[in-house]
Amino acid sequence: MVKRQVATKIRKVHRYLGLFLGIQFLMWTISGLYFSWTDIDEIHGDQFRAENVPSLSFNNLISPSAIRTKGAIESLELREIAGKPYYWVNDQELFDATTGKLKSQITQSEALKIAEKNMLPELEVESIKKIDSVGNHHEYRGRPLPAYVVSYKHPDHVKAYISITDGNFQRVRHRSWRWFDFLWMTHTMDYEGRDDFNTIVLRFFSLLGLITVLSGFVLWFVSSPTVRKIKKKK
Repeated sequence: MVKRQVATKIRKVHRYLGLFLGIQFLMWTISGLYFSWTDIDEIHGDQFRAENVPSLSFNNLISPSAIRTKGAIESLELREIAGKPYYWVNDQELFDATTGKLKSQITQSEALKIAEKNMLPELEVESIKKIDSVGNHHEYRGRPLPAYVVSYKHPDHVKAYISITDGNFQRVRHRSWRWFDFLWMTHTMDYEGRDDFNTIVLRFFSLLGLITVLSGFVLWFVSSPTVRKIKKKK
């Protein structure tokens, strides 16, 4: 009688835990299947990007020492923006590499040329706009701002992001990536930045999941006819 009452209590705990955790278990399973069946390069949007983007060479560039920077030069990178050479200095200032003139930001026409160079030629531009801020759930979160977002006429709602400050081609976003991002959020249970595996919510559900599995084993042990037969023989 006592064992039957114990089994009944364990069965109730197991049932209600399973009901409570069922949706999250389902999301973990669905997201895991999606991750295992998708190509990460396609999620990154490589299928929309041009292959073998040519790098240009330049002559008659001024010496970096002739540039009037805010401080001493600690890092220097030569960049090509819309066919012209620029020095990107200390990860904060952009200078014309032929005149030394400071460039505060790139223009929309320059952003379109950068996008044209990096994206497939058959993609048709639908619009371009400037963004100065994004929310925690935006597809461009965590990247340099302000930026230009170039939208294309495509069933996957393809968008390319280009940093206004340095003219660097940043990211490609499309429908599959957005699904991946949503499922990754449900998988990690980090509903802000997506990449924190130490959230209290994830720890709580993981612990309850472990308890649910263990309660299932205990329930089988206390209610299994096979176990009862073995005990009787002993």
